[in-house]
Amino acid sequence: MGKLGKKARKFAKKNLQSVLKRKRKLKSMFKKKSSRGEQDAADDQLQDETNLLNGRNLEGEDIEGTSLDSIFSEDDSDVAGDDSDSDGFLSEDSSCMYVPQSENGNLLEDNGGGSALLVQNREIHLELAKKKKKLDRLKEKDPEFSKFLESYHKGLEELRNDENYSDEDEESDLNMQSMNEDSLNLKNAKLLTNSAIDSWCKIVGEQHNISALPSLLNGYRAACHYGTSSTSAVDAAASSYSIQNSETFCNILMFMLREADNIFRGLLGISCSSCRKETILDLKNTAKWKSLKPMVKSYLRSTLFLLNQVTDSEILAFSLTRLRASIIFFSAFPSLLRRLIKIAVHLWATGGGTVSSCAFLIIQDVALIFSSDCFDTCLIKTYKAFIAHSKFVKPGFYKHIQFLRNSFVELCSLDVEKSSKKALVSMQQLAKILQQGLRTRKKEAIEKICSWQYTNCIDLWVMFISANISDNSLQHLLFMIIQVINGVAYLFPGPRYLPLRLKTIQWLNHLSSSSGVFIPVASLVLDTLEYKIGKESGQPGKAFNISSAIKLPKHCLKSRKFQEECILSAIELLTVHFGQWSYHISFPELASIPLIRLRKFHETTIENLRHVVKRLIDQVLHLDSLA
Repeated sequence: MGKLGKKARKFAKKNLQSVLKRKRKLKSMFKKKSSRGEQDAADDQLQDETNLLNGRNLEGEDIEGTSLDSIFSEDDSDVAGDDSDSDGFLSEDSSCMYVPQSENGNLLEDNGGGSALLVQNREIHLELAKKKKKLDRLKEKDPEFSKFLESYHKGLEELRNDENYSDEDEESDLNMQSMNEDSLNLKNAKLLTNSAIDSWCKIVGEQHNISALPSLLNGYRAACHYGTSSTSAVDAAASSYSIQNSETFCNILMFMLREADNIFRGLLGISCSSCRKETILDLKNTAKWKSLKPMVKSYLRSTLFLLNQVTDSEILAFSLTRLRASIIFFSAFPSLLRRLIKIAVHLWATGGGTVSSCAFLIIQDVALIFSSDCFDTCLIKTYKAFIAHSKFVKPGFYKHIQFLRNSFVELCSLDVEKSSKKALVSMQQLAKILQQGLRTRKKEAIEKICSWQYTNCIDLWVMFISANISDNSLQHLLFMIIQVINGVAYLFPGPRYLPLRLKTIQWLNHLSSSSGVFIPVASLVLDTLEYKIGKESGQPGKAFNISSAIKLPKHCLKSRKFQEECILSAIELLTVHFGQWSYHISFPELASIPLIRLRKFHETTIENLRHVVKRLIDQVLHLDSLA
């Protein structure tokens, strides 16, 4: 039997029962294998800590499979989806419709055929959207009807293939049709002027009449979508307003962002200080809420869309601040709440300055006000955003990374018990990566440990444990992170890794100070002082900031300024360590061996650093005599 042609193979793939049966069988086999693999991975994760302590030589582990930014699973469904039949356009009160004037003073033909056609098109599109949703529900309830529709569509496709339809001609016809629809919508759009906005604002704000509020919200929606291309025919039909100029754009944006929350709270009888989600949930069945729900949703959705489009930092900060005031209204719209978390986390990680601060306040309020699931979502998304943005740290970006770290620790401190579980999973992953590096000494594993992402992750959990060490449940995390830090310190003993080694000493000092647990770091510091990294007659070199590097280039090792900075940093860390235990009864024994090594270093070091070392020796001797 000859080989099947392309059309025959395509037909067999789609229609033959034997092919479909083989596909289903293979799919079920893959599912079984994946479920077994997940169970094995869970068992391996539970043994990570014991493997690190016992030094087991496990074979066949994949270095690429141990990533820090994919250890937490989350529901990344399409948060842009919405559970509403409406496209966001509100029906307006005809008594409050404003008829704008053109530049020549003539009235636009608002009652003419163009306006009637626009209203008719809008009604048709809304009716189609409702019917489509009913059809989807019918498909879910009646599978046989769904199969009938699929067979019907297949028959239509086969008929089109037989009649040799041209796809290019069809696409060109659709493009021409969409262009004609867009031009028609632009012609039929009503012009939003300052006088129209002022009259609506006066009716709503001063007269407390909500008859003009739908028109105002539709205008606000048009302003938020200003400059963006319509993504569907429904959006194009609903965009019945065009903005006159930038002044009109700013006027409607500023009024709605300033006053919308006060208007909605006043109409619903909610105090300005109320931030409980139960306040909105209790109003769900009232007539007031049912009438205002589409308006509140339109405002929230338009503002979220604005946050995704605007790049100006002042507008972003003001919009986030005003949206934070209305955060309790998101309790009635779970889909919009998920979208808010996603946007706030993105702006927190990438915004910088005031924008990042305002975005974090929203994340913090969501974690406090809403359920525990929202706290988990905020925690996972902020952790992933921090890890993703800490892969490469430039000198000017280091302060922003510190802000992200401190704000994440503040978020974790809202629920220490849940955060400690996430910290345990992350530290087990750190221990697994370190174990691979200590066992294999492969280049890939070493580079993974000596990276900004790995060190920033350690720094993150050091700060979290130090801030919440009074909670007894964090003691096991304390000893685990100390083991990881010691492993990193002894994995990189060379002079090129001096910045990373100094960071490990700084972490251990910080943990010791906050927990009151003695952590020996004197040997680590004195080892760094004994490196022969330069000569006294070497070139001065440029000034170097140790905190902005992990691994040094070779040319820096010959710089005298770099050598001086390393020695001064090491002496400072040793001084901090001695200062923590200077009043302890065992201080004389603690300082005896370091004093011997410091005196030896004092004899061999360069001239301009000897007085610093001599001063440290004198202070330690003085404290020793007091003890």
